[in-house]
Formats: sequence, C-alpha cells, structure tokens
Amino acid sequence: MSPRMTLRAITLDCPDPLALAAFYEQATGLEPHPESDAEFAGLTDENGLFIGFQRVDDYQAPGWPDQTVPQQFHLDFAVEDLDRAEARLLELGAGKPDHQPGGARWRVLTDPAGHPFCLVRG
Repeated sequence: MSPRMTLRAITLDCPDPLALAAFYEQATGLEPHPESDAEFAGLTDENGLFIGFQRVDDYQAPGWPDQTVPQQFHLDFAVEDLDRAEARLLELGAGKPDHQPGGARWRVLTDPAGHPFCLVRG
C-alpha cells in the first residue's frame, strides 16, 4: 500500500511574486506568508495549505486555448455565483479569454501572470 500523500503547497512561476500573491490574496482571502519577498511570496490558510509564487526570469505566460506555451496546470475555485465571482476577479485584474468551453457550468479566467484558472459552480 502506498503512503498517504497530503497536498500542502502549490507554487506558480511568475514575473512578480508579490503582485501575483496580492491578486490571489484579494481573490481568495488567504493570508500572506510573513516571509514573502520579491523572489518568493506565499499565501496560507488555516488548514496549512500554502500557495507560493516564485520569480522566474524571462517568464512566458501560458496561452489559452493556444498551447504554444502550454498551461501545464490550472487551479479550480468553487464559487456560489459565477457571474459575481467573475466580475470581482475581473475588477482585481484577471483576464477572460474568448474561448469558454464550460458554457454555464464553469468559466476560464487568467490571473495577471497569464495562468488560466477556472471558476466552477460549487
């Protein structure tokens, strides 16, 4: 039997860790990690989940749906109201690609560094 694995951290490459951490802090309400700096910033929740943002020189944002620079992964966030959540995230600096394959079930947005993420009814 394999040992149980518990996800504790997710780290995203980006050009500006503090700016991307600020976007996700406003979007999720997660708390800033006290040791965040211009090279590596992080957010935490009360359950120990950590989202990190690390500076990468010559960062290239993933494309959606174009895969010239593949998305490699994406985050899904459950929300009660897709329209309200989308509007709030667009105000915070998210982008909304034209290609929306989810119809009324989910929305694809991009964070300020270009990472696609989904809002799902939940």
